[in-house]
Amino acid sequence: MKKILWILLLHIPILTHGQGHEASLRAIYDTELSSGHTYENLRYLCKEIGNRLSGSPGAAAAVEWTKQLMESYGFDTVYLQPVMVPHWERGGNDVVRVVNSIKYGTISLTALALGNTQGTGPNGVVSQVVEVRGLSELQALGSRVNGKIVFFNGPMDPTMVDAFAAYSRAVGQRSSGAAEAAKLGAIGTIVRSMNNQIDDFAHTGNQRYAPNVPTIPALAISTEDAELLSDLLEDQPDLQLYLESHGEMKSEKLSYNVIGELRGTEKPEEIIAVGGHLDSWDVGEGAHDDGAGCMQGIEVLRLYKQLEWKPKRTLRAVMWMNEENGLRGGQEYARVAKERGEKHIAAIESDSGGFLPIGFSSTGTNAQRAKLSSWAGLLQPYQLWNLQKLGGGADIGPLSDQGTLLIGLLPDSQRYFRYHHTAADVFEVVDRRELELGAAAMAALVYLIDREGAN
Repeated sequence: MKKILWILLLHIPILTHGQGHEASLRAIYDTELSSGHTYENLRYLCKEIGNRLSGSPGAAAAVEWTKQLMESYGFDTVYLQPVMVPHWERGGNDVVRVVNSIKYGTISLTALALGNTQGTGPNGVVSQVVEVRGLSELQALGSRVNGKIVFFNGPMDPTMVDAFAAYSRAVGQRSSGAAEAAKLGAIGTIVRSMNNQIDDFAHTGNQRYAPNVPTIPALAISTEDAELLSDLLEDQPDLQLYLESHGEMKSEKLSYNVIGELRGTEKPEEIIAVGGHLDSWDVGEGAHDDGAGCMQGIEVLRLYKQLEWKPKRTLRAVMWMNEENGLRGGQEYARVAKERGEKHIAAIESDSGGFLPIGFSSTGTNAQRAKLSSWAGLLQPYQLWNLQKLGGGADIGPLSDQGTLLIGLLPDSQRYFRYHHTAADVFEVVDRRELELGAAAMAALVYLIDREGAN
């Protein structure tokens, strides 16, 4: 321990005298990997507060705790930004049951209602089920789904190496499947969970109803049960399902984005925002999605404090509220920034899990992306090799109107969808070293932008 502290002390005079970026990045990694707070902070968020759906007591507790946490680190300013958020409650156990299987009789499937879904009521609904592989197959069936339950069974493409690309291709059946099926007279939908492996966890997630269309129940079943149901339908096309859910949209609630700030010493009007979304779904603990990103964002500013650095530009750690079922926090943050005439030169979001970082995605001008690429030689020693992918983040997307360079932390994507929107997304499935490497990567990039600008 004495040796580690001596190494860190040796770094500080080098950094305060403004010598090379290599030494500064090395100090960030040395500090985070030897004495970082990211992992312990995530443990508290997950274990002491738990899941944090917008409008819930958990979300309110997370707002207060993250505010107190950033105040305890001595950030220059910590404040709450009010935002009205939707308030959906699951309301009870979700049920999907095969009721007339010739082979097995009655079978209960592992299920979760999708977010913002109106429940069936206590008596549920029963009808014949029709399987489709996606929205285009649904449209081809047309009125033949009238009065029936539509089963969306389009898997994430296992041949796509980028799991997020596979998710993006498949997720439309979850987000708009119920609305499209209702237009054709369906009375309910179930969807294969957005998962790139076969297991028995159901994955929730947001779905959106369409105006002037019936709000039919929409639930997800596990990939294991989706395979089973598809096999049963092949042998028995008249198979019937019973659906029961209890979801209800309540009145909107007042919540907050939580913002901590270190004021810039040379160009305080130029802002670099970094963080994740504080809300999570109401199952699991929201560890990877997105407690990890929030704690990494706070850690960036904490590292500046521990290393006794004064930023040239203003740094903000932002905990956005309501990414999961409304995106109100990101929209309100951008609206207020525009109203105040704030200039965000860059925004970095971590919302792809606390896994091993391999680079950064980005969206911006050619000059902005070229600037990011110019740091490849500095970032590659830390295995941050992928700087070419397009992307940013949902919460920072609304900042694009002001010409902000939008950046997403890019972890290895292969394991993320085991946990995404499930009861399995708990603290214990986060690897400490991978989480800390992500925090260090974000701090390294913030440091480079702070020193050199974003174009």
